[in-house]
Formats: sequence, structure tokens, C-alpha cells
Amino acid sequence: MTAPTTDAPGYGGLGLYVGDLHNHCGISYGHGPIEDAYANARLQLDFASVTGHGWWHDLPERTPELAGLVDYHTEGFARLADRWEHVQEVTAAAHEDGRFVTFQSFEWHSLAYGDHCVYFDGPRGEIIRAADLEGLRVRLRALAAEGVRTWALPHHIGYGTGRRGIDWSAYTEEFAPVVEVMSMHGCAESDEAPRTYLHTMGPRDTAGTAVHGLRLGHRFGLIGSTDHHSAFPGSHGHGRLAVWAPELTRPAIWDAVQARRTYAITGDRILLATSVNGVPMGGEAPSADRRRIRVTVRGRDALDHVEVVRNGVPIHRLSRPELLAAAGEERGFDGTLGFAVGWGRRETAVHWDVTLRVEGGELLDVQPRLRGSETVAPAEAEPATYRPSDWWRTGPGELRLRTVTEGNPNTATDATQGFSLAVAGDDRTRLTAVVNGIETSYRIGELREGPRTGFLGGFVSGAYRFDRAVPGRELSADLDLVDERPGGDGDFYHVRVRQLNDQWAWSSPVWVGGGGAAGGPAASCRRAG
Repeated sequence: MTAPTTDAPGYGGLGLYVGDLHNHCGISYGHGPIEDAYANARLQLDFASVTGHGWWHDLPERTPELAGLVDYHTEGFARLADRWEHVQEVTAAAHEDGRFVTFQSFEWHSLAYGDHCVYFDGPRGEIIRAADLEGLRVRLRALAAEGVRTWALPHHIGYGTGRRGIDWSAYTEEFAPVVEVMSMHGCAESDEAPRTYLHTMGPRDTAGTAVHGLRLGHRFGLIGSTDHHSAFPGSHGHGRLAVWAPELTRPAIWDAVQARRTYAITGDRILLATSVNGVPMGGEAPSADRRRIRVTVRGRDALDHVEVVRNGVPIHRLSRPELLAAAGEERGFDGTLGFAVGWGRRETAVHWDVTLRVEGGELLDVQPRLRGSETVAPAEAEPATYRPSDWWRTGPGELRLRTVTEGNPNTATDATQGFSLAVAGDDRTRLTAVVNGIETSYRIGELREGPRTGFLGGFVSGAYRFDRAVPGRELSADLDLVDERPGGDGDFYHVRVRQLNDQWAWSSPVWVGGGGAAGGPAASCRRAG
């Protein structure tokens, strides 16, 4: 599939690629084979790293209350050390420039400094058992002298200092050009972010948010990853990393992350391109009192709002009524159709064999919304398979999905499997689904009115859903603003996007001028022109 592009300022020659650099499986503590993890990743990602838990320098003492926790972690570290050669071999074998890119990594825990995922710019690396964060950096500097590029990227930063969240006083950009703000732990972009922290480790702390770190003067980009623990990188909804890169190769993806041309997404491949005075996300624009802010968004579901944020404070929001008013009418249909299967009784396996067919129109592209088991750690029972899904194109306008669902584990967790389809046609164009041998079909004109559902059997049986047909005018937003900020050197701008289906994107910032304290005099923000 050709990578999406944009003519937004600063993005010439770049394509959009999506991956997951932080997720787990049975190579340490987690579940499922690493081979399954990479097979699952290739179903819907462009690049991935399957991360083993490697070391915890300040692991709590083994008291009666914490014995289970300590044993669980130490056994996982030993397991990764024992399997390290095999992990590297599988990571190398899964890589294919132009089709799927892999990186070797491990996770280094720390109560004091926060957890960091360590990455190597190739398929091989080493587990570094450093006694503190500076010791980790010393070893990474030695590797740099040997020509090996590395990162040590903070994640689940929102727990705060001393609780395995980030310690901003110890942070440097040296090996951390980006920071993970979205994962299964929640979102730590800011206090206003959705997806609050609900893990046993505690709530989100203001001092651990990305906006707090940016206000301190640090300069880093934003990324998402799943931190999924059951061999399913990119499990939809937990977090992913989007990058703007010239090609799908290991050096190109690495350089894009190093340049902070990144943004965090929850799951849907929302296209987001931002610039300030022509400088793309992650960049540093020269000092200027007048800042022209350009934003391009192309969603996979109807947009709810697009918000421009300066120094952590929203300065402009384009809301749904404004988006619809600006879009105008559209002839025909050039938008998205969605389809999903699942629901039914909890922990009751339902096997699905689905063919989706677009009739009387053109299937432009397919974006899977696939998920893995929600098993985290430790597990009372293992799922029947760690490869629940497979899908493939069977023709220009047709695809097939085989999958297994076991109901939603609770009323707040989506465990369905599905797709977002980009389609060109008109109101007579049909989406036909053959579900376990039974055919159902709806015209786009019918689906414009809202979703349609069906069931495999009686009450609480497995179900399927045709989503509302979303025309292109509801998927797109283009902003062109001017922000007048005399004396505002050090300001940073980023953008938040929300779709109606509660899928999000957060861009990396663009900084203007020197690294002074964020703030400065009042400003005037207005539409350009």
C-alpha cells in the first residue's frame, strides 16, 4: 500500500507510516510467542518493535506483601536473558525494507527515574543492567562511539516522580528525542487529556504530563504505543506512533523519530500535519512575532474537533458545527464505511468468517481495527490463540476476515474486530457482508442515516455492525491561523484531534525561537486572510 502524503508546508517528499515501538509478549513477562507478535503486527502496522522486560535497578525489597510482584518481575528478566539470542533472530527475520520495519529493544524499569524503553538502530542489541539512569546513558554513549545509535524513551510518564513515572529533573534530550504519552496505561499529554490512568500503579499526576515537561523548557516529540502484553502490537485503541518519513526503511523511520516528525494516535490512522511558519511538527522555527499556523487533518471517522494549543493552553478550536459549515456540500460519496464483529457473551468464543464487498463503487483503501487479548499480567487463564485474526484482499473491491471474539470484557473495553474502508461511489453503492455464510447488504444512502446491526442468533449472541457512512466533508479539516506574539520566544504549539468515535491524535510541538520560559505577553490569534 502506498503511504498517504500531503502538500502541507514542510511535508514535501514525506509519507505517513504507523507503528508500535513498545509492546510485550511471552519473551519476558507477558503472553504469547514473539513470532505471533510480529505476525499480528504485520496485519495493520508498517513498523514495530517487540519489547522484552529487561531490568529493574531499584526493584522493591521482597517483603511478604510484594513477594509475588518481585518474583514475577525477576523471573521475567531471567526469561528474556535466556531467550535474547532467539528474540534478536526473530526481530531480524521479520524485517523487510519497504514492507515492514523492525527494531530491537528492551525495557529498563525505574521507580526513581521512570521506565525507559531502550532501542537499537538495527535488529541486534544488548540488555543493559545499569544501576541508575546516568549509568544507562554512559553505556549508550559507548555504543554511540562504536557507531550504534540508540534511544532510551520514557513511557507511562504520568505516574509522577518516584512511582515509575518521569522525573523531569533527570530528563535530557540526549537519547530521548520523543516521549511516549499514550498507551494502555492512559494518556499523559496533559491534565485535559482523555484516557485517565486506571492501572494498579496509581493515578495520573500533573508533574508527569508532557505539557508540564514542555513548560519546563524541555524539547521532545510525542508518540504513542500500546504497551500491550499479549503478543499484539498495535492493538487498536491503546496507542500507536505515526511518523512522517521519506520511505519505509529502518534508517528513514529512525531519522524521522529522531527529528520528532511524530505524533501519537490512539488507533485510527488519522492523518495530521502541522506547521508554524512553514516548519513541520517537531521542528524549531526562527524567532518571529507573527506565527502562521497551518493544520491539515484527514480522519477515518467524523471529526469532533481540532484544537490548537500554545504552551499547553488552547488558543483555537474548530468544533463539529464549524467543521460542517466550512465543508459545504459534496457530490457523490468519497468517505469511509466501517464494519465490526464481536459483542455477545463474555469469555464465549465466537468464530467469524466474513467477506466484505463494495459493489457499485471503488474500495480505495482498507485500515484494520484489530485487537489482541486484554490479558495483562499475571494471567489466570491463557486465550486459545494469540493470533485471533487474519485478513487479506480477495479482489479490487473485496476482502476477507477470519477472527475470533470473546465478547467485551466489561462495558468500557472494546474487544471487537473490524475495519475502516475508504470508498468512492454514490448513495447507490453497496457494502455487502457475508457473515458466517449469511449475506447482508446496505446502500450508502441507507448507511448515511446511521449504523445497522445484525446478530448470529438469539439474545446475547455475537453481533456485527455496519457503521454510519461518513462523507469526506466530515473527515477533513484545514486550518490557517495567525498568532501575534511579540516577545514570545520559546513558545511551543501542538494540535489535538478528536473523532466522534473517540479516536484521538496529538501532534509533536513546533517551537518558536529560543528556549526561554513558555509564556510571555498576551497574544491575538486569528484566521489567516
